[in-house]
Amino acid sequence: MDHEKIIKAVRHWVETLVVGLNLCPFAKRELINNRVRFTVTDATTEQQLLETLQAELQLLNDDRSIETTLLIHPDVLQDFYDYNEFLDYADGLLVQLELDGIYQIASFHPNYQFADTEPDDVENYSNRTPYPLLHLIREQSLERAIANYPNSDQIPQRNVELLRSLGSKKMQALFQSHFDAAEK
Repeated sequence: MDHEKIIKAVRHWVETLVVGLNLCPFAKRELINNRVRFTVTDATTEQQLLETLQAELQLLNDDRSIETTLLIHPDVLQDFYDYNEFLDYADGLLVQLELDGIYQIASFHPNYQFADTEPDDVENYSNRTPYPLLHLIREQSLERAIANYPNSDQIPQRNVELLRSLGSKKMQALFQSHFDAAEK
């Protein structure tokens, strides 16, 4: 797969959905300051993805200029349920590397589905990305951002309300626009 097009699609998702709709009020500053690492792995197995994840965590440890990493893995874990199960291995790697509490991994997938929702429920779009990815987050930075943001505990509910107000057709069109942007 063309890494440049994949990154363009994911960057468009960040710019239009995450920042544009303010789904994550902490993302804009890091994007503007060029502190978000977008990287694509050619991993085709879960083991290869774990190895890449370990390397990316090491890079975050070594390079403080990177605030957060979006590890995009288009060729492995296309099935959401397999992806969801893999998250336990990813979290286990954090523990094994003694990085639990230093980093956390947020999950995003094209077929993301929250518990107690239907596959077509519009709120699932808050975690739907053009390609499966693992978002590596520095916990200390996240805690600092949350402490400085009023009513941060209300962000998920606000996002659900916003996405519901936009509706499924609008969200489907926005989702398709990520791929269209990658072709330009």
